[in-house]
Amino acid sequence: MLAFIWAEDQQHLIGNQGQLPWHLPADLRHFQQLTVGQTIIMGRKTYDSFPNGPLPRRQNWVLTTQSAANFPMEVRIFNDVQQIRAAIATAPEQNYFIIGGGSLFEAFAAEVDVLYQTAIKATYQGDVYFPELAWSAFELVHLQIHPATAETPKFSFNEYRRRSNAD
Repeated sequence: MLAFIWAEDQQHLIGNQGQLPWHLPADLRHFQQLTVGQTIIMGRKTYDSFPNGPLPRRQNWVLTTQSAANFPMEVRIFNDVQQIRAAIATAPEQNYFIIGGGSLFEAFAAEVDVLYQTAIKATYQGDVYFPELAWSAFELVHLQIHPATAETPKFSFNEYRRRSNAD
């Protein structure tokens, strides 16, 4: 299964200068619950946003033009999207989560099976937006709403599945 997992504000913002523009502990827990034990795929800028290096208890795959020598041994490096596609094809029964950035979401938009979106009911400042997606190809299968608190705005966890070709 190939999935996208991301959080976005009402303007589809997903990042600001290499960081998340918000702090939502429940979203971080949700991300961890879904991705621990799985393969996460990201671009180099997303990888660089992790202050402690690779995320633990996950296979970290990074798309970059940099040398593998610039990364810890446990990080698998890919130099182009086709290499990632080929690696996924060797074990299609596994779960793969694309976690950013925008160019990876764009590259795999036609192939993604599941979308795990955190929709934040607020607007932030930033410089990276989630790309256009053919939303009509997906159906909402799970919705979990989190009301606003003194510390966080209202947000929801939305899970979408690609519609079958028979639809």
